[in-house]
Amino acid sequence: METLVNDSGVENAAPPGLEPSGFADLYHEHSKAVYYLALRYLGDPQRAEDVTHDVFLKVYRKLDEFRGESAFRTWLYRITINHCHNIQASWHNRHIVTGADETILDAAPAISESPLRILEVKELGERITKTMDRLTPEYRLLLLLVADEELSYDEIAELTSQTADAVRGKLHRARKAFAAQFEKTA
Repeated sequence: METLVNDSGVENAAPPGLEPSGFADLYHEHSKAVYYLALRYLGDPQRAEDVTHDVFLKVYRKLDEFRGESAFRTWLYRITINHCHNIQASWHNRHIVTGADETILDAAPAISESPLRILEVKELGERITKTMDRLTPEYRLLLLLVADEELSYDEIAELTSQTADAVRGKLHRARKAFAAQFEKTA
């Protein structure tokens, strides 16, 4: 019997033939995080939804291969990142232009009722998106994992097959590159 470690550090026993209701619990607990990571990585809500479903299909098929050497969330994010990377590398993806950036910004919930505040937030979001698009894929991924997913350096190191010190150094350079590119969008 294998163990799954949830985000609060509690181990959950998961037999190799996980019951559908147990898998449904896993899906409900982690699907939003997987979707959000895919959305930030790909920038397209429809593709992020497709990735979420694909990732959980892979997880369902490969759950018996989870060794428990890392947190379940770490394993799940690694699958998500790999799948997103494969999608971006595909020929079809490189030749399709979408209006996903506008969709994301238009769908963002309003922070305030003030029209000026809404415009400021939208403009800031556009600047951040443009800045992130100008970064290398590695820097973009590192910033997403630390800022959006709030992963530790050790968790990021495990996901990216690097040492924690390498992650710290690259994150420092990524933040500097982000700041420099952000200034250019003003």
